[in-house]
Amino acid sequence: MVLVDSTVILDVARQDPHWRRWSRQQWKDALTAGPVVINVILYGEIAFACERIEVVDEILPAHLYHYRSIPREAAFLAACAHGDDRERGGQRRRIPLLTRVARRYRQAFPGPELITLQR
Repeated sequence: MVLVDSTVILDVARQDPHWRRWSRQQWKDALTAGPVVINVILYGEIAFACERIEVVDEILPAHLYHYRSIPREAAFLAACAHGDDRERGGQRRRIPLLTRVARRYRQAFPGPELITLQR
């Protein structure tokens, strides 16, 4: 089971010229390896980048992703970490997180295993 960061999904959906190749390969590997998990926070980050809910549903088809709720305690800790990240200038059961912004996650959440270009 892997939690995928919105940056990776948006790289694939938008065909980002710099990150597309790496993100697409990692995304495909995650889908092949087992369940790929997203939560409401990630859904919101993707939705923020879209003008219509139908576009979000195309980017996040239900047959590819397992939707998981997030406990309120985890949401509170995530909000605290987000605040810390923002102050530093930056724009969860332990499962790997697939992301391309490892530095930000390592500072905010030092525990989780990261699947990233920069190990």
